[in-house]
Amino acid sequence: MDNYYAGKLNSQMLFQVYETQIPRVKQYLQAEIDFVKENLSKTQSVLELGAGYGRIIKELAPFCGSIVGIDISAESVELGKEYLKDSPNASIVAMNVHKMEFSKPFDVILCLQNGLSAMRADSTVIHKIFETLAPGGTAYFSSYSASFWDFRLKWFEEQASKELLGEIDYTKTQNGVIVCKGGFKATTYSPEDLQKIGEESGYPYLVQEVDESSLFLIIHKN
Repeated sequence: MDNYYAGKLNSQMLFQVYETQIPRVKQYLQAEIDFVKENLSKTQSVLELGAGYGRIIKELAPFCGSIVGIDISAESVELGKEYLKDSPNASIVAMNVHKMEFSKPFDVILCLQNGLSAMRADSTVIHKIFETLAPGGTAYFSSYSASFWDFRLKWFEEQASKELLGEIDYTKTQNGVIVCKGGFKATTYSPEDLQKIGEESGYPYLVQEVDESSLFLIIHKN
């Protein structure tokens, strides 16, 4: 699934992913944003990884000092620039998280909506994230709660019905992994997976379930 979000599921197609008609999925999406929003301050600089067209950025911009999003898809970023035109403290750029470079660190880094899976993040990427986080800063990673599996599967079935993804391969879809014909594969992170990342970071961390739909790993760079 190399660069799937850059080559196939981008721009207007990605926008349609979030135009879901499933109320429980809408609740999940908003709950992730609200959880982060409650912990932001107007003085903080924020970086969102895998920002797509800026869906999360737009909602968080009023609650922080500045927010920058990066995404591997140039098409999604172009849509995002229009989407964020009325958010003066927000910006979005095309950049690969595996190669990201910034002139100064950020107070908060967000990797939400199962971003670790979508970006195929390895230990090198996670190390780079902590290098980009300012001392005293906080990183938020989120994945799906096992409690949300049935609704997550319904959401992917909805996306497949819109032809945003290939047909779901039910013989391979199980245990938190969704596989679609055409090359798309979405994994997930268990509480134990997130705890391992937290422990290996060497920083204080917390794994917390939110809304019975998300699992958050919160790491403070002390």
